[in-house]
Amino acid sequence: MSWQKDVTEIENRRGLAKAQGGEESVARHHAKGRRTIRERIDELLDAESFRETGPIAGASELNEDGTLQSFTPGNFVLGTGRIGGRPCVAGGEDFTLRGGSPNVAGLRKSIYAEEMACHLRIPLVRLHEGGGGSVTGAKGKDGGGPAGDPVFAAPRFAIVARALGMVPVAAAALGPVAGLPASRLVAAHFSVMVRGTAQVLTAGPAVVERALGEQRTKEELGGAEIHAKSGVVDNVADSEPEALSQIRAFLGYLPANVWESAPVIECADDRNRSDDELLSIVPRERRHVYDMRALLHHVLDRDSFFEMGRRYGPGLIVGLARLNGRVAGIMANDCRFYAGAMTAAAAQKVRRFIEMCETFHLPIVNFVDEPGFMIGLEAEQAATIRYGTAAVLTAAQCSVPWASIIVRKVFGVAGAAHFGPNAYVLSWPSAETGALPIEGGVAVAFGREIAESDDPQATRLDLEKELAGHQSPFPRAESFAVHDLIDPRETRPALCDWMELIEPLLSTLKGPRTFTYKP
Repeated sequence: MSWQKDVTEIENRRGLAKAQGGEESVARHHAKGRRTIRERIDELLDAESFRETGPIAGASELNEDGTLQSFTPGNFVLGTGRIGGRPCVAGGEDFTLRGGSPNVAGLRKSIYAEEMACHLRIPLVRLHEGGGGSVTGAKGKDGGGPAGDPVFAAPRFAIVARALGMVPVAAAALGPVAGLPASRLVAAHFSVMVRGTAQVLTAGPAVVERALGEQRTKEELGGAEIHAKSGVVDNVADSEPEALSQIRAFLGYLPANVWESAPVIECADDRNRSDDELLSIVPRERRHVYDMRALLHHVLDRDSFFEMGRRYGPGLIVGLARLNGRVAGIMANDCRFYAGAMTAAAAQKVRRFIEMCETFHLPIVNFVDEPGFMIGLEAEQAATIRYGTAAVLTAAQCSVPWASIIVRKVFGVAGAAHFGPNAYVLSWPSAETGALPIEGGVAVAFGREIAESDDPQATRLDLEKELAGHQSPFPRAESFAVHDLIDPRETRPALCDWMELIEPLLSTLKGPRTFTYKP
């Protein structure tokens, strides 16, 4: 006797599941300029590599004779596939069903995503569009059955935290995201949202108005302009394809899990390249700014820098790049914002970035131009000293190899956030170091002398000029306080040499770390 009848029923339910919320719902979604979750997964993954998990998980109603009357699929699509030939887990909410607010099967599959990635030890990508829990619950307004999770259930977010310490997690907001999906969005090593079509919200306009009497649109509450600066997401994309492309690029720098090494690629860029532009990129006039990203372009492998969080804490630049094909985490000060000073936002950005590099045993290369913690009333109100100290202590605790190039300034306690234990330290001739920047230090130490002089301005300038000479990099090099004082053009060859030397050290760091990434 054949099982063909049952096999036909499996195929029938699979077809109903692929119909998602139905033709009308899918058409409404497309009319908004957005793709369905299945279309997004196909765009993200290598062609025909997706293998769905739980394709017929959902809820069915049967006729009296046992035949299928209706079937509602789980509204979270989940499975495995490949990105650049490497396996990963991918999933996301189906907005065409209940606006992405989870039904029973959808919630179970959503929660299983991290379990699956941790079990298989492969990266996880979540593509979010949908609300969190509904007032009607996952079972709907007329739903019955047990209320709440059993008392012996594991904390739902424990596996989310464990995944962040085991495998790369990337997430995208591709439409309105609120509640639980918004929390899952930020619980990622890299997150991106689409400008104009995506909003990230703790709660939507209706809830905000009812609770606070405040009338705001979704865009006003959680649009890209808000969250590029708030740090809720790392990057903003102008389209869905661009957002998915950024995720693919990000994962290309990371190992599949903490037990593996980051991928090394063939490099066509000359490892001994010594660009003459580096010799004059830092102005001799101390108060003049320069382009740190241009500097990075001359040192790193061409077109390899993947920046994260550009508009959040903009005085500090972070991202991933390659040196002679090997991956490194890159940190650098941008003197065009607060002279590169560490604000509260920049400190949190740095702390998270160091934690990510520590988690995946990526060496850190730091281009230092740090005048210190940001000062003033706004900085004090933002608790800069607290967040800044957290960044300093994170750097002090990390175990990955660290190279620091003192490009211009390194002052105060904030400077300690740029040097990990046993850091390889190179100095440029433009480097200045000390407890305080010259201008602030002179104002504190010689305030009375300046005030009592016949020409306070001239006295101040004379003192600043005299003490600036004491911050020359030559005495530090002579005292072996740095490994070397170099011609800026030697930076790339020196760092490529260093990356080769530390490669055996990286293999000893494999496995879970003592501290891992927290959003």
